[in-house]
Amino acid sequence: MMLLDNRLNISKYSVTQPRRKLLKQLTESVNNDNIYLNYFLIDLILNLNFKKRGIIYMLSIVKSMSLQGLNGFLVDVQVDVSAGMPNFEVVGLPDATVRESKERVRTSIKNSGFEFPSRKILINLAPADTRKEGSFFDLPIAIGILLDFQEIQPQNLDSTVFIGELSLDGTINKINGVLPMCIEAKKLGIKRVVLPKDNAKEAAIVSDLQVIGANTLKDVVDYLNQNLEIEPTKANMQNLFNKQHKYCLNFSEVKGQENVKRALEVAAARWS
Repeated sequence: MMLLDNRLNISKYSVTQPRRKLLKQLTESVNNDNIYLNYFLIDLILNLNFKKRGIIYMLSIVKSMSLQGLNGFLVDVQVDVSAGMPNFEVVGLPDATVRESKERVRTSIKNSGFEFPSRKILINLAPADTRKEGSFFDLPIAIGILLDFQEIQPQNLDSTVFIGELSLDGTINKINGVLPMCIEAKKLGIKRVVLPKDNAKEAAIVSDLQVIGANTLKDVVDYLNQNLEIEPTKANMQNLFNKQHKYCLNFSEVKGQENVKRALEVAAARWS
């Protein structure tokens, strides 16, 4: 190992280069027919060399929310990136939608212009004894991975919640159930919520909560790195309630259900 390290003279390569480019350059320096062995050894040396220079992989914890019935609950998205056999695993009682998030996250990160090296990635959704459902965790998982890859500057995110589903091109899609999740987040002392732009007005109904609506994963990363300013979304509750709604449907189009219609008419008459 030391002979190979000396032979490659790793110190002459810049650690700021993309890891894929480094591997290619280093592999060309070795005359060995077993290219897979070269990649394994070189990658292992790079890990040791990066650690010597202070560039290490770590554990990051990003807060998110999920739903249990009509109630929201807090979820810690724990992301560990380490050297070893490349693997991407999600644990913590995830359903099929959550397990599929790893493919959405991987592709979304790459298509957003960030490097996604082959690493051993373990995602734990805590508390592990509560079933997690939905696509809410795409964004927090991606943020946790990018924190570990140091694409996002280290910062205190203890009072920030990330919610959102990622498209393969990095777009953050609209999700359902934002309002109860934001209500519960406020009760738990959360100060800021980062979510899809299309959900921002709904979440802004909750007072004393900073709502950041973003269109893409790249926008969120730039916002956290202070390279992009996103104004918090605000909603005027009084204007929302005073806004007139026009309905194009009425009871004449409902077949049957006479008892239900009668009950609604009595209830409406009581408050008219």
